[in-house]
Amino acid sequence: MLYALLLVASAFAAVLPMVAFLSVVWWLDRYDREPIWLVALTFLWGGLIATLVSLVGNTSAHLVLTAVLGAQLAGQVTPVVVAPLVEEPAKALVLFLTSRSRHFDNMTDGFVYGAAAGFGFGMTENFLYFSTAAQTAAYDPLQGMIAWGGTVLARTFYSAVMHATTTACFGAVVGLVRFRPGWAQALVLPFGLALSMGLHALWNGLLTADGLIAAPVSLTALNFALFTGIFAGMFVLFQVVLLWERAILRRELRAEVIEHGTLPESHIEPLTSWRQRAFSTFVAGAVDQAAYGKAAVTLALRRHQVRIAKGRRKTLLQVDLDRLRREVRSLLGA
Repeated sequence: MLYALLLVASAFAAVLPMVAFLSVVWWLDRYDREPIWLVALTFLWGGLIATLVSLVGNTSAHLVLTAVLGAQLAGQVTPVVVAPLVEEPAKALVLFLTSRSRHFDNMTDGFVYGAAAGFGFGMTENFLYFSTAAQTAAYDPLQGMIAWGGTVLARTFYSAVMHATTTACFGAVVGLVRFRPGWAQALVLPFGLALSMGLHALWNGLLTADGLIAAPVSLTALNFALFTGIFAGMFVLFQVVLLWERAILRRELRAEVIEHGTLPESHIEPLTSWRQRAFSTFVAGAVDQAAYGKAAVTLALRRHQVRIAKGRRKTLLQVDLDRLRREVRSLLGA
């Protein structure tokens, strides 16, 4: 009976925190929030496709390593070497798909979609670990509860967040080079993927080494402390990228006012302030402020993308930019 209850609790403990964490990340993207349906699909990719691919890849590699190295050494090599090499590309693949969408504009979006894939992966992996820990309760209720509770806390606030952090790192890199020439993408994207795999290997490596290496402090405790700092650093970096996005919006909207007179200069400040867009009215009553704000911000982002894009991509972006100008003028004309 206790095992059944813990199994149900495992499902809730696996799903609800990941959805809550992702909701916070989505909300923090305050200037141009991504469509919920696309964020949800990315989350499901991490939770279903990426975990399935990783399960097959990790298991297959582990069987091969066991035959070559023996069970003990294979058990140490698989989480440190194989898991990062398999799981990070499996999570990251969806970013190449979402980056083809017109909704994927910059590093901020890469953070959001990367976190979505990572939290989805963490959700499914957490459920597997939680349900395994709950099995102990079938023959030792007290130890089972302790083991289950410790697993839930550690994996919810660390392992799953690690998965979101590593994929968000790569997503930010994808966003950085999204509209840049192919040579820049070929140069930078492997570095981003290597960074995500390196962070993953560091997390797994310290956990695996604890108990195998004589150290003056617990390597697991050191791991938790180290990654607390990494998580905090990623949060700060996300805020810096948001400030950069705001600066781009202000620059491009000001240029749009001067060059084309598409919108009033007095709208620049409220359009680049999420508080004013959410809690004040700065347009005439007949104008759909939400639609206007979305179109104006997208217009500013398209202007920036046209500046850095080359060739056919630049031409297509220019077509969309002209469409957005017409849309903004039409909304204001209403």
